[in-house]
Amino acid sequence: MQTVRFGSPWIMAIGLVLLVALVSAGKSRQRSPANCPTIKLKRQWGGKPSLGLHYQVRPIRYVVIHHTVTGECSGLLKCAEILQNMQAYHQNELDYNDISYNFLIGNDGVVYEGTGWGLRGAHTYGYNAIGTGIAFIGNFVDKLPSDAALQAAKDLLACGVQQGELSEDYALIAGSQVISTQSPGLTLYNEIQEWPHWLSNP
Repeated sequence: MQTVRFGSPWIMAIGLVLLVALVSAGKSRQRSPANCPTIKLKRQWGGKPSLGLHYQVRPIRYVVIHHTVTGECSGLLKCAEILQNMQAYHQNELDYNDISYNFLIGNDGVVYEGTGWGLRGAHTYGYNAIGTGIAFIGNFVDKLPSDAALQAAKDLLACGVQQGELSEDYALIAGSQVISTQSPGLTLYNEIQEWPHWLSNP
């Protein structure tokens, strides 16, 4: 009877297969997405197609926080109405290609796709090509967005890093730091200064 030796090609082949399987499983765990927030795509909230697409070089270096200075919203119907009106104003009155922000966040913690990842918005002069604009839906001069909205923003940022859309050392800034605006409102401005990646002097 023939004895199967440890160095047998069959044993080596089985070992190689097991090794590849373990490495692949490890990579799958590493690449699994973070706890990404719920994101409603533009077509889901009734948005119109962009009038022109300008792609960004990724990963993105800056994240710019704004507020919309509109009413607040919770739920798809209310938020969709605000977003549709905003997109129409930006495209028809301001001559933008699309709604100006990359993402917008409702008070219920749902994230709404604007231009989305990797496409230039029109939120912050000088930072549109190199930044992702995130706007909280509402006016946050004298109060904060809901806890759900704030957490959704943090989850979106973590998700962006893990998916390679945002640089691992991205800088977080407020619109009011770099252009003439009160956005994102003084109360929200003070809140985001406590978040990771805050850049005090952009």
